[in-house]
Amino acid sequence: MNNTHHQSCTTVLVGKKASVDGSVMIARNEDFHEAISVKLFTVMPASEVKNRTYTSKNTGVTVALPEKALRCTSTPQAFQLLKGDEGEYGEAGINEKNIAVSSTESVYGNPRVLAFDPLVPDGIGEDAIYNIVAPFINSAREGVAFLGKLIAQYGSAEGNGILFADADEAWYMEIPCGHYWVAQRIPDNCYAVAPNQVCIETIDFSNEREFMWADGIQAFVDTHKLNPDREGFNFRHIFGTSTEKDRVYNTPRAWFAQKYLNPEIEQSPVSNDIPFIRKASRLISVEDVQYILSSHYNETIYDPLGKAGTDYEKTRFRGISLSRTAESHILQLRSRVPKGMAAIQWLAFGTTAFTPYVPFFTNINDTPKIYKKKTATVSLENAYWLFKILGFLTESRYPAFRDANTTYLNEMQTYGFKRVHEVTEAGKALTGEKLTEFLTAENERTAAYVIKKTKDLIAQLMLESFNYSKLSFKMDKNL
Repeated sequence: MNNTHHQSCTTVLVGKKASVDGSVMIARNEDFHEAISVKLFTVMPASEVKNRTYTSKNTGVTVALPEKALRCTSTPQAFQLLKGDEGEYGEAGINEKNIAVSSTESVYGNPRVLAFDPLVPDGIGEDAIYNIVAPFINSAREGVAFLGKLIAQYGSAEGNGILFADADEAWYMEIPCGHYWVAQRIPDNCYAVAPNQVCIETIDFSNEREFMWADGIQAFVDTHKLNPDREGFNFRHIFGTSTEKDRVYNTPRAWFAQKYLNPEIEQSPVSNDIPFIRKASRLISVEDVQYILSSHYNETIYDPLGKAGTDYEKTRFRGISLSRTAESHILQLRSRVPKGMAAIQWLAFGTTAFTPYVPFFTNINDTPKIYKKKTATVSLENAYWLFKILGFLTESRYPAFRDANTTYLNEMQTYGFKRVHEVTEAGKALTGEKLTEFLTAENERTAAYVIKKTKDLIAQLMLESFNYSKLSFKMDKNL
């Protein structure tokens, strides 16, 4: 396996008392190492298979799994990637029990830890995690324990952070080395941001309600003298990194998200001590999470699309929204609606700065046709390519096209919230298979509207683009 092919992402988790409507939310940008990574939105059907196993196309590991698999939504790769990176990468979705999983946030263990617990090249990697966990769990906490047992048995091929959620809890699990891991429950009234580095801080081993960990982790640290602190067990300090790359590539993203949700707190974007968990100065909405995952240091000197900074400042830090974002998702588990309509997968393909989050109910038996169509070349009949085209056109003439794109994004956001409300109201009298069929059809309607509006904007931007050719001259109208 070529470990340079890690996904490098940005994660946001929100507890139920930290959100405006009591939802638990876990969200992540799936950023790929190449500019193009065609993604689909699909349903993995429920199944029952005796002696079920899963074999990774990347590492070769074969994992024994339970016979019964729950139905799940998924955002897999449409096509095989580079050699050494051919896995499924199911990445994110919600199963029929309303348990959400997002995997993974790439993280990195430090050399002294990896010396004693190296990664396992033929172990479990990002390509497999979603597919071997999401169909088999009944709660977020169970998801952590389930994956923890698999890591103990098969080892981890790379450093990964995994997000789990149900209607009551959000959990974040970090596996920075071959076998040792910890997980923390996000406090109900707090949020957390993870930007490609080990983030979890002090572990309270007397509090099994808020923390989970690999067997033997304390003895491992003690035996090999890995704790740099005089007291306590700070997982970030023991297992994580604090390098120049972190301060360019990682910490600024956490800084910006916290600057947005806690503007009263002064921090440096290159601080080594930005907390993993914060209590926001206000309740957090879906649009707040969308803003963070769509941001590029907006209204700061570090914005590559802004005017305030110098060339050095505008390219100093790795941003959150990138041209190589394959897809972004917000997995929302609502608490004040019937369970059959509680789970929503907000999905954005392509560069999130320019493309909308579309709400899809996940109690479905199929996904919109344009979201599951495999098209290897550029096509307006494939959702991934359509949104990639929109992003490219918008960025190519950003000063000229910014207002049109912003108007479109605002309209799509308003439409999304309206659709969630009206579909929820219309479906309240339905249950069972009738509700599933209803939500499947309504998702198709939602997609059709968004796709039409997106095509209309692309056509508008294309027409306007014709006015910007350098092979032009002020013409005499009589010539």
